[in-house]
Amino acid sequence: MTIDEILHIPPYSLDRDAKRKMLNERIGELTRYHYEHCELYRKMMDAVGLDINNLPEYDELPFLPVRLFKEFELRSVPKEEIAKTMTSSGTTGQQKSQIFVDRTTSANQTKALTKIVSAFIGTHRVPMLILDTSAVIKNRNIFSARGAGILGFSMFGSKRMYALGENMELDVEGMKKFLEEHKGETVFMFGFTFMIWQHFCKKLIESGYKPDLSKGVLIHGGGWKKLVNEQVLPEEYKKTLNEACGILPENVHDYYGMVEQTGSIYMECECGHLHAPAFSDVIIRRPIDFSIADKGEKGIIEVVSALPESYPGHVLLTEDEGAVLGEDDCPCGRKGKYFKVFGRIKNAEIRGCSDTYTTPLVPKVPKK
Repeated sequence: MTIDEILHIPPYSLDRDAKRKMLNERIGELTRYHYEHCELYRKMMDAVGLDINNLPEYDELPFLPVRLFKEFELRSVPKEEIAKTMTSSGTTGQQKSQIFVDRTTSANQTKALTKIVSAFIGTHRVPMLILDTSAVIKNRNIFSARGAGILGFSMFGSKRMYALGENMELDVEGMKKFLEEHKGETVFMFGFTFMIWQHFCKKLIESGYKPDLSKGVLIHGGGWKKLVNEQVLPEEYKKTLNEACGILPENVHDYYGMVEQTGSIYMECECGHLHAPAFSDVIIRRPIDFSIADKGEKGIIEVVSALPESYPGHVLLTEDEGAVLGEDDCPCGRKGKYFKVFGRIKNAEIRGCSDTYTTPLVPKVPKK
């Protein structure tokens, strides 16, 4: 099955067996491609004894720790074919991941994102309220995962408005005008979890202005670390947003994703579960030996994606902790695995490439 055929599959329609068959074929194909076209990837796979002519199933393939993209230039196409270089979010002075994307991979990422998001907001473009500042797009010095997220989701908006000014202040008058123009319409909102809480939700409550966003659909991402520090849980987050602007809690959707696998996002359903779409998968590994954890058991999140062709990002071990809650049986009706993310692994760092020649960089995954 080609990537074009895969991207025509409704994102939550495949059961376990059908998805496994499809991903085994596609991930095997990507593994062989990257082995042939990325020298660093080939050296790593050789170092852990991967037999490229006799590949195991995709959940037994060696993974790359995401940290490697901060330390090495990993790409599988010539430099002149790179259309854009994505960088991860990070504080000033912190090393950032570099992800090299060609036109083919970029197009596939866009198609995948469109399929996933359309399953939640519909296939027609709708008015869009961006819960951020346009400065993040204008200033290329801060254009990274945040800017890419805004641009990526902006394609779902028929008309767009930034709810925050350049200094992150709430543009109440602009919002009033925008919502009056689109009265009675579904409004799609996008932003990042903490910034929505800090600069939109809190400021709405302080201002006394309560916009009618009862027909709104909000997609947000970026992690919960700062909100956990403030002891704000997802239930309270949704409840407070409802009180501030009328949006229904079931229309507030978190998502899990990363710049290392742009396009392969894991959306939260109405039941509060994160879902793996047809062209991605999530595997939970025990930190002690990297074996696959049981349902409900906490471990390190591995993400698998059918999309990356210009860089070897198809099988990655994250630095996040999570647990698979079930598969094909979520009450929302969507097929595939659904899971929970607990946050970043505490006091842990996946080893980098400097360890390759002393201990295996990407541990050989034990069979189930």
